[in-house]
Amino acid sequence: MHIALVGDSTLDNTAYTAGGPGVRAILDDLFGDGVTVSLEAVDGARMCDIPRQIDTLPADTSHIVLSVGGNDALLSVDVLSTSVSTVDEALDAVATVTDRFAEDYRRCLRSVLDLGLPTTVCTIYPGDFSDTGQQRIIEAALTHWNHAIVQAALDHGCGIIYLGRVCDDPSDYVQQIEPNERGGRNIARAIHSAVAAPEEFGVTIGPHGPSESTT
Repeated sequence: MHIALVGDSTLDNTAYTAGGPGVRAILDDLFGDGVTVSLEAVDGARMCDIPRQIDTLPADTSHIVLSVGGNDALLSVDVLSTSVSTVDEALDAVATVTDRFAEDYRRCLRSVLDLGLPTTVCTIYPGDFSDTGQQRIIEAALTHWNHAIVQAALDHGCGIIYLGRVCDDPSDYVQQIEPNERGGRNIARAIHSAVAAPEEFGVTIGPHGPSESTT
């Protein structure tokens, strides 16, 4: 088994662990001998960067874990401070932004699935905004972005790691949005469970969404 970690700092978190192990190193320990884990993810990556990451995957890659979208969502987070008159208008503004996100995410995911390898996707975690009083707002807004990720993953039969439940404590983060060693360890454990025992980890939800290739 050779697992490739593709995406952003959710997986490439060594810069935020204060010298401790990052996600890849922790996965090495969890899987032990016989399983290779390669880190293709790059801190700061966006969905448009994924094709470059998968172009350099090792030839013997057997499984992919994809965690991307958080940095793309950050680029449109200013929608949350848009002045509106009604809740209707607010929801419509968020829907417009997340509809574009959904299209981009599906395009990104298809580029990964074209490799024909078992793929597990991660949602976007809420980070730690408790010191700014914005935690509830961020979590509420993220449901729209994460809905797009979950729907795309379900339509293609991908495993899903819902990071909001994996990293659910402020102590999992540094700099508000970066997973520290504790957060990385939680992420690594979730990846290990999803890849090592998918029949126990996964859940099937129907009915099936829009008709798309599930290659």
